[in-house]
Amino acid sequence: MTRKQRRLTMIAAAGSVLAVAVGLILFALNDRIVFFQSPSDIVAGGLPDGQRIRLGGLVAEGSVQRGENAQVRFSVTDTVETVDVVYVGLLPDLFREGQGVVTEGVITPDGIFRADNVLAKHDENYMPKEVADALKGKGVWQGEQ
Repeated sequence: MTRKQRRLTMIAAAGSVLAVAVGLILFALNDRIVFFQSPSDIVAGGLPDGQRIRLGGLVAEGSVQRGENAQVRFSVTDTVETVDVVYVGLLPDLFREGQGVVTEGVITPDGIFRADNVLAKHDENYMPKEVADALKGKGVWQGEQ
């Protein structure tokens, strides 16, 4: 084997190892990737069953209902469409109607969003970028331009 052939063999082997490593990393992260969706996106459909997503928008006025065992039902809206959310657990202190919220979870076949994580805004000027962009896209953004 000549020197040039050995060098090409080493480069090919290193490239193969690198490709396998990248493939394994992407496979491992596949379940951790979470995409942001607005209520309009969810109502429009097209999401695979059981796909984990982030739902963001405003907590609809008059929609918060507290049940037994720390279960809370509320609706998230982008002022065009509304999605019902069920969450079991303690809500953030800043969670309230009419305020921005981002929830993580899955959509059930009956159209209810089952959240396992709820994130609320941290002050009166903050809204998650994805939520603000979705509201701007619908023409209902009332914050700073």
